[in-house]
Amino acid sequence: MSVPRLVGTDFGGPPDADLLILGPSLGTSATALWGAAAERLAKRVRVIGWDLPGHGRSPAAGFRIPDLAAGVLALVDEITPRTPFHYAGNSIGGVVGLQLLLDAPERVSSATLQCTGASIGRAEDWAARAATVRASGTTTLVEAAVQRWFAAGFVDRAPNLAAALVEALRATDDESYAQACEALADFDVTARLGQITAPVLAIAGGQDGATPPETLERIASGVRHGRLVVLDGVAHLAPVEAPHATANLILDHLLTRDPVYTEGISVRRSVLGDTHVDQAIARTTAFTADFQDLITRYAWGSIWTRDGLDRRSRSIVTLTALVARGHHEELAMHLRAARRNGLSNDEIKEVLLQTAIYCGVPDANTAFRIASQVLADYDTAEGAG
Repeated sequence: MSVPRLVGTDFGGPPDADLLILGPSLGTSATALWGAAAERLAKRVRVIGWDLPGHGRSPAAGFRIPDLAAGVLALVDEITPRTPFHYAGNSIGGVVGLQLLLDAPERVSSATLQCTGASIGRAEDWAARAATVRASGTTTLVEAAVQRWFAAGFVDRAPNLAAALVEALRATDDESYAQACEALADFDVTARLGQITAPVLAIAGGQDGATPPETLERIASGVRHGRLVVLDGVAHLAPVEAPHATANLILDHLLTRDPVYTEGISVRRSVLGDTHVDQAIARTTAFTADFQDLITRYAWGSIWTRDGLDRRSRSIVTLTALVARGHHEELAMHLRAARRNGLSNDEIKEVLLQTAIYCGVPDANTAFRIASQVLADYDTAEGAG
């Protein structure tokens, strides 16, 4: 095996924080692909991106996927020898992440794999693309790449980001790009996914034609501890098209090593549901990030986890408080949560009747109106499931 020299890009971060390694997509560079997301990530972890051979800052070299995984380990060992790290990769970067999880499970603490697959595409299509690039260069791929990379409207909304990625593709060494195509043609670890024990978050683009959500679902369901999130309005380059959502999901995934945060996010998901929590995390901005962390650690990790009351009782208290304060959006959310915590519709009705006496009839009247719709929708969804 020939280990290529992969050049890293240091995006910064606290020097004593956990290390996060970011893997690229084919035809891109670390800075063009990860720049916006890395700015958010570096507030919490130390972030290093790497470039494929012949891409970005890395010199050209021959390689297959196991060689790239070995190159990533060599890069990490230059920074902090033999220590575990977190990994996130897009497309071929995600493929390398799977190889790392199989080849060096003791080194990878968690992995977030975006817009990728245990196998991607057909071998004959990769061979044809490699032949095209060798004959005519990467410039001939630009139009098809833009259509594959971005969901409709992205180029108009973010022309500078799109232009930077196109420039990275044009600058890519032709032979190295062709080598990457051939490496992807050879890659298929579908039968080995069950060997992967580290926690894996799979992120799919809802409009990704190259690696559609079902491809990421095969990873999430195939590994021992996997989860899938689908980002609407995103095609094949999640870190560029949805940098804040991607960064937030990565941080949420790797921060589950913190025991208070881990227990808090677990209870929050159990009570509110994965879909609600994933959407809340994806919507997090730099302005709201500390608040999201606060409620996960303290509301969910420190209060909802206490032994003094069971979750049914906590739902009753919460519903009463929300009616009293007139927090109707939160009330709808916690009506669904109350059902998940085991309260029946009749028991919820009794809670709302009690609030009519002690909080006020108008408040209870509004609560009954909201509950009628929320509970009907909940029962319909449960019946459909």
